[in-house]
Amino acid sequence: MELDLGDRVVVVTGAARGIGAVIAQRFAAEGARVVACDLEFPPAADGVGGAGTEHSIDRVVCDVADPGSARAAVEEIAGRHGTIDVLVNNAGINVEGTLESLDWERWKACFDVNVGGVFLMSQAVAPVMKRAGRGRILNAASFAAIVPSVGSAAYAASKSAVVQLTRVLASELGPWDITVNAYAPGMVPTAMNGFAEMPAAAQDRLLDTLSLRRWESPDDVANLLIFLASDQAAYITGALLDVSGGKLATQIPAAAYGR
Repeated sequence: MELDLGDRVVVVTGAARGIGAVIAQRFAAEGARVVACDLEFPPAADGVGGAGTEHSIDRVVCDVADPGSARAAVEEIAGRHGTIDVLVNNAGINVEGTLESLDWERWKACFDVNVGGVFLMSQAVAPVMKRAGRGRILNAASFAAIVPSVGSAAYAASKSAVVQLTRVLASELGPWDITVNAYAPGMVPTAMNGFAEMPAAAQDRLLDTLSLRRWESPDDVANLLIFLASDQAAYITGALLDVSGGKLATQIPAAAYGR
């Protein structure tokens, strides 16, 4: 099976670093014309399209939670590249806290970025894709939308909202051959979650919840997105794809490793 993404215009939000940067670089390696969007971009080699990166990636500064900024970014990209074939709504923030410890501003910020960003960027890109008569919108949900954790009310609720928004958009945009899907990563070590820096015992407790007992890599996420962006995935829409390594697929996945 050949996934031909040559010359497709792919927009990735939250792509200055971390998972978003890897997603952008992987699409570029597939031959796509990639535009990375973020609040700011570091000049260092670990930033997308920065020194030391193999593939050329365009950059557009954008605040996905701001309606004017989202519209302006999409207009700039469409004007620069002629169209937008794929939108990866990767940008997101994590807000932790129990019911009584969460203040309204932190709760609101979580929804503004995680849900509002998906809504605003999708709303801005929809007319571009409609004119082309095709498109792919890929929205970052989370395993927290499937099984939440204590203290993750804001994050889990926002990611659950992304899933339902995805399903509605899939039907609304289907007549123009635009597919909309969500994806649910599990445990990818990042600076935001600090999984890889936890004490060994804490890491073991988390890894014991996985059927594939290893940390997820950004490439595991990118592999799914590249497929969903391709013509081979043309009949998949309105779906939540679990890419968590079989997290909690059974009650105690670690039991298989002790046999």
